Amino acid sequence: MKKTLALIIVLLSLLPSITLALDSTWLEDLEQAKVIAHQRNKHIFIAFSGSDWCHWCKKMEKEILNTEQFHKFATDKLVLVSVDFPKRKKQSEEQIQRNEDLARKYAVRGFPAVAILDPEGTLVTMTGYRSGGATNYIEHLKLLLKK
Repeated sequence: MKKTLALIIVLLSLLPSITLALDSTWLEDLEQAKVIAHQRNKHIFIAFSGSDWCHWCKKMEKEILNTEQFHKFATDKLVLVSVDFPKRKKQSEEQIQRNEDLARKYAVRGFPAVAILDPEGTLVTMTGYRSGGATNYIEHLKLLLKK
């Protein structure tokens, strides 16, 4: 009984961090992201990347997207979608086709590119990498989200 109670207490104490991890998880399906964004009244952040070959994509990931500061902001304001075009990493044919369709739809011409959609799934604006780290990028996003 004591072990069960201790386990329940430990699991309950982890709940906030589990929820945080789920809220800042990168999705690969835009339709799923649209449902979540609509339910939670959040914007959608679609990151187009060449994760295993694009220098600027890797730089953006390291300096901005993989920071605690960005994840905290994203948890509150964004539903994250990754649209990756790797050269070495395997993807299903369905995923490749979905990614290509999205790149065409949003007229992506280079990487990294970011599409910001409103909670209804309508394009607000396009942006990309900006130097200055997570703080600078979050301020940039706040201005874009006001549009």
